[in-house]
Amino acid sequence: MKRSHKKSDPAESSISADIVPGGEAAAVKDSGRKKPRREKKLKKRSKLPLKIYVWLCFMVVVVFILVLLWIFQYFFLPRYYRAAKIRDVIAAGDDLILGWTSGKVDEKARSLAFEHNMFMLVTDDEGNTLVDANNMGDFSFFSQDKEDNFGKTLYQFRQKLPDSKNGYITKIITREELGHEEIFYCTSFSAEGKTMYLYLEAPIEAIDSTVSIIREQLMYISVILFELAFIATVLISRRISYPIEDLTETAKKFGEGDFEVEFKAEGYREIEELATVLDDARDEIRKVTDLKKDLIANVSHDLRTPLTMVKAYAEMIRDLSGDVPEKREKHCQIIIDEADRLSGLVNSILELSKLESAGTELKLETYSINNQINEVMTRYTLMIEQKGYDIVYIPDEERKVIADREKLAQVIYNFINNAINYTGEHKVIRIRQINKPGVVRIEVIDNGLGIPKDKLSEVFDRYYRGGKVKRETVGTGLGLSICQEILKKHEFAFGVMSEEGHGSTFWFEAVSTE
Repeated sequence: MKRSHKKSDPAESSISADIVPGGEAAAVKDSGRKKPRREKKLKKRSKLPLKIYVWLCFMVVVVFILVLLWIFQYFFLPRYYRAAKIRDVIAAGDDLILGWTSGKVDEKARSLAFEHNMFMLVTDDEGNTLVDANNMGDFSFFSQDKEDNFGKTLYQFRQKLPDSKNGYITKIITREELGHEEIFYCTSFSAEGKTMYLYLEAPIEAIDSTVSIIREQLMYISVILFELAFIATVLISRRISYPIEDLTETAKKFGEGDFEVEFKAEGYREIEELATVLDDARDEIRKVTDLKKDLIANVSHDLRTPLTMVKAYAEMIRDLSGDVPEKREKHCQIIIDEADRLSGLVNSILELSKLESAGTELKLETYSINNQINEVMTRYTLMIEQKGYDIVYIPDEERKVIADREKLAQVIYNFINNAINYTGEHKVIRIRQINKPGVVRIEVIDNGLGIPKDKLSEVFDRYYRGGKVKRETVGTGLGLSICQEILKKHEFAFGVMSEEGHGSTFWFEAVSTE
């Protein structure tokens, strides 16, 4: 017999890879995804590493500072020196005017002239000399010009003074015979009921030699600073990037499925906080992974049992009871019950998935919580009468709540069913209503074995199983997870209180109109 070699469909390969864990199917799945991942990694690696990027940033800053220093030293130093000299002359004049009333003007003038190496002259409105202090000697322009144009020069300054916006005049003149510049300053002030005029002359010393020395020193400083900056930035960049590189290597191991790794990083607060966050994320992902494994195992078990039953009884109908109406009806009913159980499990999974994906909108309304619980209690009449359960509702004053009636009823059903499953041989269950300001607290109390303290945080997880007790009803294991999602959507407080050997209390608080 010839075997036809059918070419496999890519869609079929992906399905088999998703269903069959490990083996060849898993290999097909991985090989199909490695290529795009490598391309993404190559794109990311085309960028500069962090330590190179940090080093470049630091070096750019250092070079910018050096360039700024050189620009100021070469181009702006002479201008800055001239502006500073003008400020010194103006400040000296202001000091002399402020000290005019001290009675020691001559001493003040000589002191300022000596300190700033300048010529100082104060005259009255008629041009009479009141103060004359010369620390420039014969190099003073006024000293050389006294016999010829002294009065003319002073007169020219006085004529221009009223047009000054600042109340003073500054003029820079180049003394070619001396080879340097000089500052001339003139202002007026009032003292002793008279208008007086202050004239100042100060040389602007040549600083070419000083500038050359500064520039030479700046050259050495620039070389030394550049070398130190190079070394410092290399160390700093490595210091910054090393913890991140360490975290990256750890994250790679974690990405490969090693959940025992620890994200450790030292150096600065932000990286330590990141390591803490990654440790928390690792723990959560580990929980999700374990939950996923448990979910697959539990769903597989819950699906396999009814499927086995359906198959077994279908074969029995075919082979044994097909011609016996009573047995056939009994076996068919078992098949129907198991199919209903399968349908309930699938519906629970779909409902939980829908709730978690925010695909369900609440239909809020205002209604009596007392009436709702009484309606729920009617569902358990048969169980109370035939199986001896002691289920009692302890109401408080009637209250109206704002909630989705159908969803909240589902929460109450699931809480009571959970209590029935775990109350054990006592079969005592209490549903208690406690009215509080703005909320109604509903508690479902059983007298079962209780829940260990270290397991209280897991009771609302999917497929959580409590103590090994004989369960009166068969559930899907998703009831409490569905309750959790419904109550979260309502933004209602909820929880569980339990002590081993003393039963458990599941509760929620619904928003009320009072």
